[in-house]
Amino acid sequence: MVKYGFYVRMEAKPEKAEEVAQFLRDAQALVEAEPRTITWFANRVGPTSFFIYDTFHDEEGRDIHFHGKVRDGLLARAEELFAEPPTITPVDILAAKLHLD
Repeated sequence: MVKYGFYVRMEAKPEKAEEVAQFLRDAQALVEAEPRTITWFANRVGPTSFFIYDTFHDEEGRDIHFHGKVRDGLLARAEELFAEPPTITPVDILAAKLHLD
């Protein structure tokens, strides 16, 4: 069962919202190469509001992902793309239902 995750909230600068959306689409390839990342969702919830939600079986997998290429890319471009720095919040998953094909 997945027990750990991250919730990452991002607010793009209005003129950079489409770049953020494309960055997140492109980031999927990086996450696909992470065998310990169980699920990863990049979401848009408004014109400039985005979030990532991902899950892991253990804290080690979460830690590996935390020090990975997606976070590095977000932080490297944070000043350029975001109205405020992204917030990365570790979460403990209390219950989950996964149906992975």
